[in-house]
Amino acid sequence: MNTAARDEVLKLTEGALSFETIPAVLAESEAYAARPDLPDRLVIDFSAITGVDSSAVALLLEWRRLALARGKTLEFSNLPANLMALAELYGVAELIQAHRPATAP
Repeated sequence: MNTAARDEVLKLTEGALSFETIPAVLAESEAYAARPDLPDRLVIDFSAITGVDSSAVALLLEWRRLALARGKTLEFSNLPANLMALAELYGVAELIQAHRPATAP
């Protein structure tokens, strides 16, 4: 089985993840998650995100919950430092777990 075909990277659109933008992002992600060919492993890339507020933490936790319910692996890459700081503040950083590339031994 070719596992590469079952992995995907989803790059978020440039902009902020805030209370105002989260409903649209959540609706798009729900449509994505409804795909019949949903990959076994998804990495969500935050490199284009320009700002966050506390609602972004809730969004990541919701995505994590949805992935778990579907038996899928979800990782986040290029998380903004202020998003991780908020996750630390709320005590949920271990639930978010930023994607870390494997390092050579």
